[in-house]
Amino acid sequence: MRRRILAATLLAIAVTAVVLGLPLGFSALKLVEDVSRSDLSSRAQQIATLLDEQAATQRPLDLTDAHILVPPGDQLTVHAANQVYTFGPQPGPMPLIETVPMVQDATVTLATSSAPVRAQQMQVAGLVLLLVVISAGTGMIVATVTARRLADPLRHVAARASRLGAGDFRPDLQRHGVAELDSVADALDASGAALSHLLQRERELVGDVSHQLRSRLTALQLRLEALAETEDPHDAEEASAALEQTERLSAVLDDLLAAATAARAKDAEPLDVSTELNGVGEEWREPLRAEHRALRMRVPDGLLARATPARLREAIGVLLDNALHHGKGTVTLAARHGAGTVVVEVTDSGPGVPDQLVPHVFERGFSGGGSTGVGLALARALVEADGGRLELSRARPATFGIFLPMARADDVLGIPWKADHRPR
Repeated sequence: MRRRILAATLLAIAVTAVVLGLPLGFSALKLVEDVSRSDLSSRAQQIATLLDEQAATQRPLDLTDAHILVPPGDQLTVHAANQVYTFGPQPGPMPLIETVPMVQDATVTLATSSAPVRAQQMQVAGLVLLLVVISAGTGMIVATVTARRLADPLRHVAARASRLGAGDFRPDLQRHGVAELDSVADALDASGAALSHLLQRERELVGDVSHQLRSRLTALQLRLEALAETEDPHDAEEASAALEQTERLSAVLDDLLAAATAARAKDAEPLDVSTELNGVGEEWREPLRAEHRALRMRVPDGLLARATPARLREAIGVLLDNALHHGKGTVTLAARHGAGTVVVEVTDSGPGVPDQLVPHVFERGFSGGGSTGVGLALARALVEADGGRLELSRARPATFGIFLPMARADDVLGIPWKADHRPR
Protein backbone atom coordinates (compact mmCIF):
# COMPACT_ATOMS: atom_id res chain seq x y z
CA MET A 1 0.00 0.00 0.00
CA ARG A 2 2.75 2.43 0.95
CA ARG A 3 4.70 1.62 -2.21
CA ARG A 4 1.65 2.20 -4.40
CA ILE A 5 0.85 5.54 -2.79
CA LEU A 6 4.48 6.62 -3.10
CA ALA A 7 4.69 5.50 -6.73
CA ALA A 8 1.43 7.27 -7.65
CA THR A 9 2.53 10.51 -6.00
CA LEU A 10 5.97 10.44 -7.61
CA LEU A 11 4.39 9.78 -11.00
CA ALA A 12 2.16 12.82 -10.52
CA ILE A 13 5.22 14.91 -9.57
CA ALA A 14 7.13 13.68 -12.64
CA VAL A 15 4.23 14.51 -14.97
CA THR A 16 3.88 17.95 -13.38
CA ALA A 17 7.60 18.58 -13.73
CA VAL A 18 7.51 17.66 -17.42
CA VAL A 19 4.33 19.60 -18.18
CA LEU A 20 5.40 22.73 -16.31
CA GLY A 21 9.19 22.46 -16.27
CA LEU A 22 9.77 22.20 -20.02
CA PRO A 23 7.62 25.23 -20.95
CA LEU A 24 9.10 27.17 -18.04
CA GLY A 25 12.65 26.35 -19.12
CA PHE A 26 11.93 27.22 -22.76
CA SER A 27 10.31 30.52 -21.76
CA ALA A 28 13.27 31.40 -19.51
CA LEU A 29 15.79 30.72 -22.31
CA LYS A 30 13.73 32.75 -24.78
CA LEU A 31 13.45 35.60 -22.27
CA VAL A 32 17.23 35.81 -21.83
CA GLU A 33 17.77 35.98 -25.60
CA ASP A 34 14.97 38.52 -26.04
CA VAL A 35 16.45 40.79 -23.37
CA SER A 36 19.88 40.66 -25.05
CA ARG A 37 18.40 41.34 -28.49
CA SER A 38 16.32 44.20 -27.11
CA ASP A 39 19.44 45.85 -25.64
CA LEU A 40 21.32 45.34 -28.91
CA SER A 41 18.41 46.75 -30.92
CA SER A 42 18.18 49.79 -28.63
CA ARG A 43 21.88 50.62 -29.18
CA ALA A 44 21.53 50.17 -32.92
CA GLN A 45 18.53 52.50 -32.91
CA GLN A 46 20.50 55.16 -31.02
CA ILE A 47 23.32 54.92 -33.56
CA ALA A 48 20.83 55.18 -36.43
CA THR A 49 19.24 58.26 -34.89
CA LEU A 50 22.67 59.90 -34.45
CA LEU A 51 23.57 59.21 -38.09
CA ASP A 52 20.15 60.43 -39.30
CA GLU A 53 20.79 63.76 -37.55
CA GLN A 54 24.07 64.08 -39.48
CA ALA A 55 22.27 63.37 -42.75
CA ALA A 56 19.53 65.91 -41.90
CA THR A 57 22.11 68.69 -41.44
CA GLN A 58 23.86 67.60 -44.64
CA ARG A 59 27.04 66.75 -42.82
CA PRO A 60 29.27 63.98 -44.06
CA LEU A 61 28.83 60.58 -42.38
CA ASP A 62 31.02 60.45 -39.25
CA LEU A 63 31.06 57.30 -37.08
CA THR A 64 33.30 58.79 -34.39
CA ASP A 65 30.41 59.78 -32.12
CA ALA A 66 28.77 56.38 -32.68
CA HIS A 67 31.81 54.48 -31.41
CA ILE A 68 30.98 55.23 -27.80
CA LEU A 69 27.62 53.46 -28.25
CA VAL A 70 29.28 50.23 -29.42
CA PRO A 71 30.16 47.89 -26.49
CA PRO A 72 33.66 46.39 -26.48
CA GLY A 73 33.81 43.26 -28.61
CA ASP A 74 30.76 44.21 -30.70
CA GLN A 75 30.88 45.12 -34.39
CA LEU A 76 29.09 48.06 -36.03
CA THR A 77 28.33 47.98 -39.76
CA VAL A 78 26.72 50.89 -41.66
CA HIS A 79 25.49 50.51 -45.27
CA ALA A 80 24.98 53.94 -46.87
CA ALA A 81 25.31 55.33 -50.42
CA ASN A 82 26.81 52.11 -51.80
CA GLN A 83 29.46 52.25 -49.13
CA VAL A 84 30.06 50.03 -46.12
CA TYR A 85 31.54 51.40 -42.90
CA THR A 86 32.71 48.86 -40.26
CA PHE A 87 33.90 49.38 -36.70
CA GLY A 88 34.91 46.72 -34.15
CA PRO A 89 36.23 43.14 -34.29
CA GLN A 90 34.45 40.08 -35.65
CA PRO A 91 32.06 38.89 -32.86
CA GLY A 92 32.71 35.20 -33.49
CA PRO A 93 30.53 32.35 -34.76
CA MET A 94 26.72 32.56 -34.64
CA PRO A 95 26.56 36.15 -33.31
CA LEU A 96 23.43 38.00 -32.31
CA ILE A 97 22.64 40.55 -35.04
CA GLU A 98 20.19 43.44 -35.03
CA THR A 99 19.63 45.70 -38.07
CA VAL A 100 17.90 49.10 -37.91
CA PRO A 101 16.94 51.09 -41.07
CA MET A 102 17.95 54.73 -41.60
CA VAL A 103 16.65 57.40 -43.91
CA GLN A 104 17.96 57.55 -47.45
CA ASP A 105 18.04 53.73 -47.77
CA ALA A 106 20.83 53.23 -45.24
CA THR A 107 21.00 50.57 -42.48
CA VAL A 108 22.80 50.17 -39.18
CA THR A 109 23.79 46.62 -38.16
CA LEU A 110 25.09 45.85 -34.70
CA ALA A 111 26.49 42.34 -34.02
CA THR A 112 27.57 40.89 -30.67
CA SER A 113 28.97 37.56 -29.51
CA SER A 114 26.39 34.93 -28.47
CA ALA A 115 28.69 33.33 -25.85
CA PRO A 116 27.58 35.53 -22.90
CA VAL A 117 23.94 35.01 -23.82
CA ARG A 118 24.38 31.21 -24.01
CA ALA A 119 26.19 31.22 -20.65
CA GLN A 120 23.36 33.20 -19.10
CA GLN A 121 20.86 30.80 -20.64
CA MET A 122 22.71 27.83 -19.10
CA GLN A 123 22.53 29.51 -15.70
CA VAL A 124 18.81 30.06 -16.06
CA ALA A 125 18.31 26.45 -17.23
CA GLY A 126 20.26 25.24 -14.20
CA LEU A 127 18.09 27.35 -11.93
CA VAL A 128 14.92 25.91 -13.48
CA LEU A 129 16.32 22.39 -13.11
CA LEU A 130 17.18 23.09 -9.47
CA LEU A 131 13.62 24.27 -8.85
CA VAL A 132 12.27 21.09 -10.44
CA VAL A 133 14.57 18.93 -8.29
CA ILE A 134 13.57 20.81 -5.12
CA SER A 135 9.89 20.41 -6.03
CA ALA A 136 10.37 16.69 -6.70
CA GLY A 137 12.24 16.24 -3.41
CA THR A 138 9.57 18.10 -1.49
CA GLY A 139 6.91 16.02 -3.21
CA MET A 140 8.77 12.83 -2.32
CA ILE A 141 8.92 13.83 1.35
CA VAL A 142 5.22 14.68 1.35
CA ALA A 143 4.43 11.42 -0.45
CA THR A 144 6.48 9.40 2.04
CA VAL A 145 4.80 11.02 5.03
CA THR A 146 1.36 10.59 3.46
CA ALA A 147 2.04 6.97 2.55
CA ARG A 148 3.24 6.21 6.08
CA ARG A 149 0.23 8.01 7.58
CA LEU A 150 -2.08 5.81 5.54
CA ALA A 151 -0.10 2.55 5.50
CA ASP A 152 0.66 2.33 9.23
CA PRO A 153 -3.04 2.57 10.24
CA LEU A 154 -3.88 -0.02 7.58
CA ARG A 155 -1.28 -2.39 8.99
CA HIS A 156 -2.62 -1.78 12.49
CA VAL A 157 -6.18 -2.54 11.38
CA ALA A 158 -4.96 -5.66 9.54
CA ALA A 159 -3.15 -6.82 12.69
CA ARG A 160 -6.32 -6.15 14.70
CA ALA A 161 -8.30 -8.30 12.25
CA SER A 162 -5.66 -11.03 12.54
CA ARG A 163 -5.86 -10.97 16.34
CA LEU A 164 -9.64 -11.15 16.07
CA GLY A 165 -9.30 -14.26 13.91
CA ALA A 166 -6.92 -15.72 16.48
CA GLY A 167 -9.54 -15.32 19.20
CA ASP A 168 -8.52 -12.00 20.74
CA PHE A 169 -11.88 -10.26 21.17
CA ARG A 170 -10.67 -7.36 23.33
CA PRO A 171 -11.56 -3.92 21.95
CA ASP A 172 -8.73 -1.83 20.51
CA LEU A 173 -9.05 1.81 21.59
CA GLN A 174 -6.45 3.15 19.16
CA ARG A 175 -7.82 5.37 16.41
CA HIS A 176 -5.93 7.11 13.60
CA GLY A 177 -7.95 10.19 12.66
CA VAL A 178 -8.89 8.72 9.27
CA ALA A 179 -12.68 8.40 9.14
CA GLU A 180 -12.77 5.31 6.92
CA LEU A 181 -10.13 3.41 8.91
CA ASP A 182 -11.72 4.38 12.21
CA SER A 183 -15.04 3.05 10.89
CA VAL A 184 -13.34 -0.27 10.10
CA ALA A 185 -11.80 -0.33 13.59
CA ASP A 186 -15.24 0.33 15.13
CA ALA A 187 -16.71 -2.48 13.05
CA LEU A 188 -13.94 -4.86 14.16
CA ASP A 189 -14.55 -3.97 17.80
CA ALA A 190 -18.29 -4.56 17.36
CA SER A 191 -17.60 -7.86 15.61
CA GLY A 192 -15.20 -8.88 18.38
CA ALA A 193 -17.80 -8.17 21.04
CA ALA A 194 -20.47 -10.10 19.10
CA LEU A 195 -18.14 -13.07 18.53
CA SER A 196 -17.18 -13.06 22.19
CA HIS A 197 -20.83 -13.21 23.22
CA LEU A 198 -21.52 -15.99 20.73
CA LEU A 199 -18.48 -17.98 21.84
CA GLN A 200 -19.38 -17.59 25.49
CA ARG A 201 -22.98 -18.60 24.87
CA GLU A 202 -21.79 -21.60 22.85
CA ARG A 203 -19.52 -22.78 25.62
CA GLU A 204 -22.22 -22.22 28.23
CA LEU A 205 -24.71 -24.16 26.09
CA VAL A 206 -22.27 -27.02 25.53
CA GLY A 207 -21.49 -27.10 29.26
CA ASP A 208 -25.14 -27.03 30.24
CA VAL A 209 -26.12 -29.68 27.71
CA SER A 210 -23.25 -31.96 28.66
CA HIS A 211 -24.04 -31.53 32.37
CA GLN A 212 -27.71 -32.31 31.86
CA LEU A 213 -26.98 -35.30 29.62
CA ARG A 214 -24.43 -36.68 32.05
CA SER A 215 -26.83 -36.24 34.96
CA ARG A 216 -29.63 -38.04 33.11
CA LEU A 217 -27.29 -40.77 31.87
CA THR A 218 -25.95 -41.33 35.36
CA ALA A 219 -29.47 -41.60 36.77
CA LEU A 220 -30.45 -43.96 33.96
CA GLN A 221 -27.37 -46.12 34.52
CA LEU A 222 -28.20 -46.42 38.23
CA ARG A 223 -31.73 -47.52 37.40
CA LEU A 224 -30.51 -50.03 34.82
CA GLU A 225 -27.90 -51.43 37.18
CA ALA A 226 -30.65 -52.03 39.71
CA LEU A 227 -32.82 -53.73 37.09
CA ALA A 228 -29.89 -55.87 35.93
CA GLU A 229 -29.78 -57.46 39.40
CA THR A 230 -33.42 -58.64 39.24
CA GLU A 231 -34.19 -62.33 39.52
CA ASP A 232 -36.08 -62.42 36.24
CA PRO A 233 -33.52 -63.56 33.65
CA HIS A 234 -35.33 -61.85 30.76
CA ASP A 235 -35.56 -58.50 32.55
CA ALA A 236 -31.95 -58.77 33.71
CA GLU A 237 -30.80 -59.44 30.15
CA GLU A 238 -32.73 -56.48 28.74
CA ALA A 239 -31.47 -54.22 31.52
CA SER A 240 -27.88 -55.27 30.84
CA ALA A 241 -28.32 -54.57 27.12
CA ALA A 242 -29.81 -51.15 27.87
CA LEU A 243 -26.99 -50.44 30.34
CA GLU A 244 -24.46 -51.29 27.63
CA GLN A 245 -26.15 -48.82 25.26
CA THR A 246 -26.09 -46.05 27.86
CA GLU A 247 -22.39 -46.65 28.43
CA ARG A 248 -21.80 -46.38 24.68
CA LEU A 249 -23.87 -43.19 24.60
CA SER A 250 -21.77 -41.79 27.43
CA ALA A 251 -18.60 -42.66 25.52
CA VAL A 252 -19.98 -41.01 22.39
CA LEU A 253 -20.77 -37.88 24.44
CA ASP A 254 -17.21 -37.83 25.74
CA ASP A 255 -15.87 -38.16 22.18
CA LEU A 256 -18.11 -35.38 20.89
CA LEU A 257 -17.00 -33.02 23.66
CA ALA A 258 -13.37 -33.92 23.02
CA ALA A 259 -13.82 -33.34 19.28
CA ALA A 260 -15.44 -29.94 19.95
CA THR A 261 -12.50 -28.98 22.15
CA ALA A 262 -10.01 -30.16 19.52
CA ALA A 263 -11.84 -28.24 16.80
CA ARG A 264 -11.61 -25.06 18.84
CA ALA A 265 -7.92 -25.70 19.40
CA LYS A 266 -7.13 -26.51 15.75
CA ASP A 267 -4.71 -23.58 15.52
CA ALA A 268 -2.79 -24.63 18.63
CA GLU A 269 0.80 -25.63 18.01
CA PRO A 270 3.73 -26.93 20.03
CA LEU A 271 4.98 -23.82 21.77
CA ASP A 272 8.02 -22.93 23.86
CA VAL A 273 6.11 -21.39 26.75
CA SER A 274 9.33 -20.26 28.46
CA THR A 275 10.29 -18.04 25.52
CA GLU A 276 6.78 -16.60 25.20
CA LEU A 277 6.57 -15.77 28.91
CA ASN A 278 9.96 -14.06 28.90
CA GLY A 279 8.82 -11.91 25.98
CA VAL A 280 5.56 -10.99 27.70
CA GLY A 281 7.43 -10.20 30.91
CA GLU A 282 9.72 -7.75 29.11
CA GLU A 283 6.68 -5.94 27.71
CA TRP A 284 5.08 -5.51 31.15
CA ARG A 285 8.13 -4.53 33.21
CA GLU A 286 7.97 -0.89 32.17
CA PRO A 287 4.22 -0.34 32.92
CA LEU A 288 4.71 -1.88 36.35
CA ARG A 289 7.89 0.12 36.96
CA ALA A 290 5.96 3.29 36.13
CA GLU A 291 3.69 2.44 39.08
CA HIS A 292 6.74 1.77 41.29
CA ARG A 293 6.10 -1.95 41.23
CA ALA A 294 8.22 -4.89 40.17
CA LEU A 295 7.69 -7.99 38.06
CA ARG A 296 9.30 -11.20 39.28
CA MET A 297 9.81 -14.05 36.80
CA ARG A 298 10.03 -17.71 37.81
CA VAL A 299 10.03 -19.47 34.47
CA PRO A 300 12.26 -22.52 33.92
CA ASP A 301 13.51 -23.43 30.46
CA GLY A 302 12.05 -26.20 28.34
CA LEU A 303 8.34 -25.78 29.05
CA LEU A 304 6.53 -27.03 25.95
CA ALA A 305 2.76 -26.88 25.57
CA ARG A 306 0.13 -26.82 22.86
CA ALA A 307 -1.18 -23.30 22.49
CA THR A 308 -1.66 -20.45 20.03
CA PRO A 309 1.05 -17.83 20.64
CA ALA A 310 -1.27 -14.85 20.11
CA ARG A 311 -3.97 -16.23 22.39
CA LEU A 312 -1.52 -17.13 25.13
CA ARG A 313 0.14 -13.69 25.04
CA GLU A 314 -3.21 -11.94 25.15
CA ALA A 315 -4.50 -14.08 28.01
CA ILE A 316 -1.37 -13.49 30.09
CA GLY A 317 -1.55 -9.81 29.19
CA VAL A 318 -5.07 -9.66 30.60
CA LEU A 319 -3.93 -11.26 33.86
CA LEU A 320 -0.95 -8.89 34.19
CA ASP A 321 -3.16 -5.90 33.39
CA ASN A 322 -5.62 -7.10 36.03
CA ALA A 323 -2.78 -7.36 38.57
CA LEU A 324 -1.55 -3.88 37.60
CA HIS A 325 -4.90 -2.16 38.07
CA HIS A 326 -6.52 -4.20 40.84
CA GLY A 327 -3.56 -5.64 42.76
CA LYS A 328 -0.66 -4.23 44.72
CA GLY A 329 3.03 -4.83 45.31
CA THR A 330 5.23 -7.20 43.36
CA VAL A 331 3.67 -9.21 40.54
CA THR A 332 4.98 -12.72 39.97
CA LEU A 333 4.80 -14.55 36.65
CA ALA A 334 5.64 -18.20 37.18
CA ALA A 335 5.40 -21.42 35.20
CA ARG A 336 5.85 -25.09 36.03
CA HIS A 337 4.97 -28.60 34.97
CA GLY A 338 1.67 -29.99 36.21
CA ALA A 339 -0.09 -33.31 35.79
CA GLY A 340 0.00 -33.56 32.02
CA THR A 341 -0.17 -29.77 31.77
CA VAL A 342 1.98 -26.68 31.79
CA VAL A 343 0.78 -24.31 34.50
CA VAL A 344 1.26 -20.53 34.15
CA GLU A 345 0.43 -18.49 37.26
CA VAL A 346 0.12 -14.73 37.78
CA THR A 347 0.18 -13.55 41.41
CA ASP A 348 0.23 -10.12 43.00
CA SER A 349 0.80 -9.01 46.59
CA GLY A 350 -2.51 -7.25 47.05
CA PRO A 351 -5.38 -8.11 49.42
CA GLY A 352 -6.75 -10.67 46.97
CA VAL A 353 -10.27 -11.33 45.74
CA PRO A 354 -13.11 -10.87 48.28
CA ASP A 355 -15.05 -14.05 49.06
CA GLN A 356 -18.28 -12.66 47.64
CA LEU A 357 -16.59 -12.00 44.28
CA VAL A 358 -14.83 -15.35 43.89
CA PRO A 359 -17.76 -17.12 42.12
CA HIS A 360 -18.20 -14.22 39.70
CA VAL A 361 -14.69 -13.14 38.65
CA PHE A 362 -15.00 -14.76 35.21
CA GLU A 363 -18.52 -13.55 34.49
CA ARG A 364 -18.68 -11.12 31.60
CA GLY A 365 -19.69 -7.62 32.67
CA PHE A 366 -19.07 -8.26 36.36
CA SER A 367 -16.35 -6.18 38.02
CA GLY A 368 -15.50 -5.35 41.57
CA GLY A 369 -13.07 -2.55 40.68
CA GLY A 370 -15.00 -0.27 38.33
CA SER A 371 -13.66 -1.79 35.09
CA THR A 372 -15.67 -3.17 32.17
CA GLY A 373 -15.64 -6.72 33.48
CA VAL A 374 -14.63 -8.07 30.08
CA GLY A 375 -10.93 -8.94 30.47
CA LEU A 376 -11.05 -12.11 32.59
CA ALA A 377 -14.00 -13.51 30.64
CA LEU A 378 -12.10 -13.01 27.40
CA ALA A 379 -8.91 -14.44 28.87
CA ARG A 380 -10.77 -17.58 29.85
CA ALA A 381 -12.30 -17.79 26.36
CA LEU A 382 -8.85 -17.46 24.77
CA VAL A 383 -7.34 -20.18 26.94
CA GLU A 384 -10.29 -22.53 26.46
CA ALA A 385 -10.10 -21.98 22.69
CA ASP A 386 -6.72 -23.76 22.83
CA GLY A 387 -8.08 -26.62 24.91
CA GLY A 388 -6.76 -25.25 28.21
CA ARG A 389 -8.47 -23.74 31.22
CA LEU A 390 -8.14 -20.61 33.34
CA GLU A 391 -8.93 -20.72 37.05
CA LEU A 392 -8.65 -18.58 40.15
CA SER A 393 -6.18 -20.86 41.94
CA ARG A 394 -6.04 -18.83 45.14
CA ALA A 395 -8.08 -15.85 46.31
CA ARG A 396 -5.53 -14.44 48.81
CA PRO A 397 -3.18 -13.41 47.39
CA ALA A 398 -4.94 -13.39 44.02
CA THR A 399 -3.41 -16.14 41.90
CA PHE A 400 -4.75 -16.97 38.45
CA GLY A 401 -3.59 -20.19 36.83
CA ILE A 402 -3.56 -21.11 33.15
CA PHE A 403 -3.46 -24.86 32.53
CA LEU A 404 -2.26 -25.75 29.02
CA PRO A 405 -2.05 -29.22 27.43
CA MET A 406 1.53 -30.44 27.56
CA ALA A 407 3.23 -31.05 24.21
CA ARG A 408 3.94 -34.63 23.22
CA ALA A 409 7.43 -35.99 22.78
CA ASP A 410 6.98 -36.18 18.97
CA ASP A 411 5.72 -32.58 18.62
CA VAL A 412 7.90 -30.16 16.66
CA LEU A 413 8.03 -26.47 17.54
CA GLY A 414 6.31 -24.25 14.99
CA ILE A 415 4.31 -27.10 13.41
CA PRO A 416 0.58 -26.78 14.22
CA TRP A 417 -0.96 -29.66 16.06
CA LYS A 418 -3.36 -31.55 13.80
CA ALA A 419 -6.18 -32.93 15.84
CA ASP A 420 -7.78 -36.23 14.81
CA HIS A 421 -11.42 -35.48 13.99
CA ARG A 422 -12.37 -38.98 12.84
CA PRO A 423 -15.27 -40.63 14.69
CA ARG A 424 -14.10 -42.94 17.41
